[in-house]
Amino acid sequence: MAKTRPVRGATLNRESTRFNLPERESDGDWLDDRETVDEGPPPLRTTVTVEKPKTIITRNQSPDISFDRSINPYRGCEHGCIYCFARPTHAYHDLSPGIDFETRLFAKPDAPALLRAELSKRGYVCQPIAFGTNTDPYQPIEKEWRITRACIEVLAETNHPLTITTKSDRVTRDIDLLAPMAAKGLAAVMLSVTSLDPKVAMTVEPRAPHPEKRLAAVRKLTDAGIPVFVSMSPVIPAITDHEMEHIMERAAQAGARAVFYLPVRLPHEVSPLFRAWLDEHFPDRAGKVMSIIQSIRGGRDNDPNFHTRFRGQGAWADLLRTRFHIAAKRYGLDGQRFNVRTDLFRPPAGPQGELF
Repeated sequence: MAKTRPVRGATLNRESTRFNLPERESDGDWLDDRETVDEGPPPLRTTVTVEKPKTIITRNQSPDISFDRSINPYRGCEHGCIYCFARPTHAYHDLSPGIDFETRLFAKPDAPALLRAELSKRGYVCQPIAFGTNTDPYQPIEKEWRITRACIEVLAETNHPLTITTKSDRVTRDIDLLAPMAAKGLAAVMLSVTSLDPKVAMTVEPRAPHPEKRLAAVRKLTDAGIPVFVSMSPVIPAITDHEMEHIMERAAQAGARAVFYLPVRLPHEVSPLFRAWLDEHFPDRAGKVMSIIQSIRGGRDNDPNFHTRFRGQGAWADLLRTRFHIAAKRYGLDGQRFNVRTDLFRPPAGPQGELF
């Protein structure tokens, strides 16, 4: 019998044990009678909790990341990408990095006001702010909450540069803001396209838009004068790696300026989730996939070390790099990087901004 479209990405919902949090147990008697009393479990729904952070700009000092600050309007992500390296952050809330990460979301509606306040601080030094570094700023709940858009409005007002990484064509909704910023050299967008095969895509990223919609978004953004890049990250051995050249060809046809990739990473709780997902959806090659992953991660499921964590090692990683460079040159995708201006920034208008 053919399998139906996956409802969620993760197949497990185990709580993390990294922080020695108390485990929750369901009532066994109720579970035994659930089929009789409730006619089975209820449909899995997405819930959104308002989060009240004190600041919204997150700083990092990682030596292998090109930006030093980012904004994440949401915590958790309904796209449900099984490989998402942000899944372990849900453990900080005593929630599972599995299905909880995809269904129990947090929104930060105060983000625009917090952003305005931080940009107004005396001595603020302007550098590009990256969106989409942890969870997708254009995941489905952005349609109603519009927090990402409100933050972009603040940045547009102050001529502050930004970069956006997303796998949603919803980003085209904000062309009216992004196009004028791009005309000043203040904005660039990266669309994630990991597979062109709809069956693979719906399994790997069950609630993300169809790959063709993402490529159409690349064209639409490009036609609006917005610099667009395509990310093939992560490349999953024996599942998506054979598509590399085809994705790059389609990206070039859609107007992308460059393409990037990273081999799949499996930090912390992502590894057991990924293994269970393989057993469910790709049992015929689960062993092969993990064998290759371990070959590029020094014999482990994951390499957490700076500089090597994004590159991989060994023959498979070397071959992938060679293929990438050959295809990038062939399709003219090897020359540009995210370059946005920082010299046009002006603090927000108001009492704090007038101090400058």
